[in-house]
Amino acid sequence: MSKNIYVTTAIPYVNGAPHIGHVFDYLLADTYARYQNKKGNKVRFQAGTDEHGNKIFKKAAESNTPVKEYVDKNSEKFQEFIKKLGVEYTDFIRTTDEDHERRVQEIWKKLEDHIYKDSYEGWYCEGCERFVTDNEHKENDGVCPDHQKPYIKLEEENYYLRISDFKDELKAAILSDTIKILPDFRKKEMLKLLEDSPDVSISRPKKQLTWGIPVPGDDSQVMYVWLDALSNYITVLGYPDKDISDFWPADLQVVGKDILRFHSIIWPAILLGLGLPLPKVLISHGFVLTGGAKMSKSLGNVVEPLEVLDKYGLPALRYYFLRHADTFLDADFTWEKYDTAYNNELANDLGNLVQRLATLCKKNEIGGLTEFEAKEYKEYDAIMSDFYFSKAFDYAWEKVQKINKRIDDEKPWALVKEGKNEEAAEVLKSLVDDLLNANELLEPFLPDTSVQIRKIFTSDSIVPPAVPLFPKK
Repeated sequence: MSKNIYVTTAIPYVNGAPHIGHVFDYLLADTYARYQNKKGNKVRFQAGTDEHGNKIFKKAAESNTPVKEYVDKNSEKFQEFIKKLGVEYTDFIRTTDEDHERRVQEIWKKLEDHIYKDSYEGWYCEGCERFVTDNEHKENDGVCPDHQKPYIKLEEENYYLRISDFKDELKAAILSDTIKILPDFRKKEMLKLLEDSPDVSISRPKKQLTWGIPVPGDDSQVMYVWLDALSNYITVLGYPDKDISDFWPADLQVVGKDILRFHSIIWPAILLGLGLPLPKVLISHGFVLTGGAKMSKSLGNVVEPLEVLDKYGLPALRYYFLRHADTFLDADFTWEKYDTAYNNELANDLGNLVQRLATLCKKNEIGGLTEFEAKEYKEYDAIMSDFYFSKAFDYAWEKVQKINKRIDDEKPWALVKEGKNEEAAEVLKSLVDDLLNANELLEPFLPDTSVQIRKIFTSDSIVPPAVPLFPKK
């Protein structure tokens, strides 16, 4: 029986172009969505862009572009980028959409029992767009570790969401895995952060922030990023205009480790305040490093995602970031590692296998498995159900490597030389069956390649590709 599955990605801030870190969000979510689609489930897959706030307003002013025109152009860049990654979302939301803005105002009204207005003086990070506690300021020596800029002292009157109203319930939900935070060590970090978590500012004075959604009933205040942006996961489904229980709670929400605290504390608090269930799983992935160092324009070590994409094509990019980047940890990208993965693995293990096996089949007049039926791999399904995608990819790749070994061990060409044509034919058919089964496991990770392999080996007659799937470079 098919199920409804909802998968979400964090919505990037459109004050700049897509960077290599965005690749993670989209590919992890896309892999799970494809896996669920393959199982016959009905999937909704959200993507979008976060378009309000001072950083965007300033960037638009710097470029002498009207702010709406600026966000329109940058949102389009992200949509084009996602398309180039072969990612197939069903829903795209922009926080400047009229429906989103109206729905967020309705959400604010529903949360009014948990909202209060107060003056606050504290340390603020412009990059994170949030206040930090005195303890956090002290631990970081007064400098934001993510943006490498000093916190500034700020005093203003804002509206606050009373996180304290939800701490006990939220702690119980995290401990019981009602909202499952992966990897497990991040869960422990979030529980510790929750203990000291202050009430959160959800508005800014209009004199400080003009580009945003007005606070209902108070023209002097503009809604702040957390309520505006985080609500996108439910406004895109139509909340509160319609019942969203067909797809909510989300089965998987994919976020970077730098914004996990907001998704595991503020976002669940909003949902609890609305009386909605919490998302089932929050995956936190790491950063993309290069040579073990964080990418930085000042260091000149920034890797452009489109440059990576152009070098060997989309399957190679998906292969590297879904297999060689651990789902839950920081990834390390270097051109040397990328070249090695392409030539020694994609080209050698898979590309050469397809070419070699198709050539042997053609030479021995072996037809394709036109009525192929995929086997069930419970271990693979269990790994995918644990959301450990890089490990599941390893499992599939081991199947590919075993087929290569079988060819070398069973030597169908030698059987032909010995006149054992029927035995050779059985071996080749068995190898094709194994490859098609491995190909089924690869499909969520390498969809385009999977289609090519299936076409080659399920046709009436097997013909090797005129050009290998992954020519060595």
